[in-house]
Amino acid sequence: MQSELQEAYGFLFEEELLDEIAGVGILKNISAGETIIEIGDYVRGMPLLLRGAVKILREDSEGDELLLYFLERGDTCAMTLNCCMGQTKSEIRAVAERDTSLIMIPVSKMEEWTAKYKSWRNFVFGSYHARLSEMLDAIDAIAFMNMDERLMRYLRDKAKINRDENIHSTHQQIAYDMHTSRVVISRLLKKLEIEKKISLQRNQIKVINL
Repeated sequence: MQSELQEAYGFLFEEELLDEIAGVGILKNISAGETIIEIGDYVRGMPLLLRGAVKILREDSEGDELLLYFLERGDTCAMTLNCCMGQTKSEIRAVAERDTSLIMIPVSKMEEWTAKYKSWRNFVFGSYHARLSEMLDAIDAIAFMNMDERLMRYLRDKAKINRDENIHSTHQQIAYDMHTSRVVISRLLKKLEIEKKISLQRNQIKVINL
């Protein structure tokens, strides 16, 4: 764990803080598709991603999901930070986009390190800013982009976060993430293929000119 921690966060944190993280953090390995945090859960710790990727989703009153943003190595989730510090229930669902390793940091240490380490304070505040910007981008996309533009943006983001131009998702799963119907997604994917922005292959979608 120490070497992965150094690789993912060594450029952010001093050695003393890295040693503390390694000493109190709980290493978790999560398989792709597994739920890490569920809506309504009390969040007991803050995740630091060592490898892999996680998607953060919201859910409406009817149970439909909407993708807010992705996390990858070196990230944490501002929504989780908020729940930890306020000791409130989670308002998001976190699902492993691919096989993921992360370290869970106890709430008590988060508060202690905020006072003790400037690098930790900067990381926490920077994470809040980055996640807020991503959520504002998601709102702008819903408000101002056509559905085909939103879909193309989603596909590019998903390909980049997985470092693979081939996306292995069903039309139904994409529809869940984008809060729409499978029929709409299938129609728009065909349109994007005609425009030569993607290639539809058996059980996968290839993003062209990523």
